[in-house]
Amino acid sequence: MKLILNADVPNLGAPGDIVEVKDGYGRNYLLPRKLAVVATRGAEKQVEQIRRAQKAREIRDLGHAQQVDSQLKNINVTVPAKASDNGRLFGSITPSAVVDAVKAAGGPALDKRTVDVPGHVKALGKHQVQVRLHPEVTTELTIAVVAR
Repeated sequence: MKLILNADVPNLGAPGDIVEVKDGYGRNYLLPRKLAVVATRGAEKQVEQIRRAQKAREIRDLGHAQQVDSQLKNINVTVPAKASDNGRLFGSITPSAVVDAVKAAGGPALDKRTVDVPGHVKALGKHQVQVRLHPEVTTELTIAVVAR
């Protein structure tokens, strides 16, 4: 099955790449998750548009990644969550919640796929999360989980 990737898929390719995959992998995994579209003549013409959109969202180079890293070190990130009286959360903290909290704190726009929340953050307090900004730049971000 010939597909055009919409997102970065590990061990397969980057957005805009035209790849050949087995039918089951494409039909059951890539297409339902909107990670790829079927490669038709019309879709192949849109490859450049997909690549331009991806370039606008990603961190441009190592210097830009280091600049974003310094911005992240200078902000205090507070993630509000519903919690019980003893400090346990109803649910857990997700990467998208961390991205929203960084943006609310005045930080740079991040992609939720670059944020690694270790295990499940299920308690109030301070926690460390990793943010992969560039293949050579990974930063630790301290988040404070508070009750709503």
